Amino acid sequence: MSRALPKYNKRRVGLAGGAAAVALTGAVIAGTALAGESSDGGGADARTLAGPGTISCPDVASQLPAVPASAQAEVTRNLALLDQQIAEANKRLVDTVGQGGPNFVQNAILGPLEDKRIATVNRIATAIGRTADRPAGLDSLAACSLDAQGDPAAPGQEETGGAGTAAPPAGDAGGDTGAGGGDAGAGQGGDASGAGTISCPDVASQLPAVPASAQAEVTRNLTLLDQQIAEANKRLVDTVGQGGPNFVQNAILGPLEDKRIATVNRIATAIGRTAERPAGLDSLAACTLTK
Repeated sequence: MSRALPKYNKRRVGLAGGAAAVALTGAVIAGTALAGESSDGGGADARTLAGPGTISCPDVASQLPAVPASAQAEVTRNLALLDQQIAEANKRLVDTVGQGGPNFVQNAILGPLEDKRIATVNRIATAIGRTADRPAGLDSLAACSLDAQGDPAAPGQEETGGAGTAAPPAGDAGGDTGAGGGDAGAGQGGDASGAGTISCPDVASQLPAVPASAQAEVTRNLTLLDQQIAEANKRLVDTVGQGGPNFVQNAILGPLEDKRIATVNRIATAIGRTAERPAGLDSLAACTLTK
């Protein structure tokens, strides 16, 4: 028996397959004061008072189907996390005004925020899918934007420490070319610059037997894991000596972990459609820097 949560009063974002609006109780709304998904009908914009602009994200709660009672707590917790992520991104937007290069906002704020949202909406979909139909297409709600006041390409909002290019959306499986390979193991992608090497746990070796129907999707996402490590190692080399003491963790390792969480969740979902969903893959997401 499913029990729908009371409805947020927020703007809707189109989603293929249309879903019933769901939201938190008044008590939860009051307790969380969710930035970016407010209950005052003001839309899904998380407003700041500073000049950098405002990060706006599609509303997730209104696009969910009826939430089973067994999933309510987990869904509520992750909806609150979505808003916390927007609030943190807006704070970083204010704190870093005038820093970095032309791609700073996209690479250091909007990109990592999208990766976090992909991982979070996947957890929501998984929670619902345990006892009801898993909602499809929530990844399409992950990307956020910056309003005109804070144009990501505007002068003065540049990428910290370097000339890296914007990373592709973590949820875009269509950009994952290549066929095969497992997750890059420790030490892949380092060079002789002294920057060190990013090492990540191997995912492929931790998977159960992959159903034939899931093989292509699993292979594609394993390849993407390798690509993510290679990109992170390149960024490590390109930004040697730049940023503060927490630069590598905040700008490279943290965003890499978020991307890997989203990717391993897609792998688990693909397997789980026709076999038992593998548990605990998120524990393989964190990577380390080896000097």
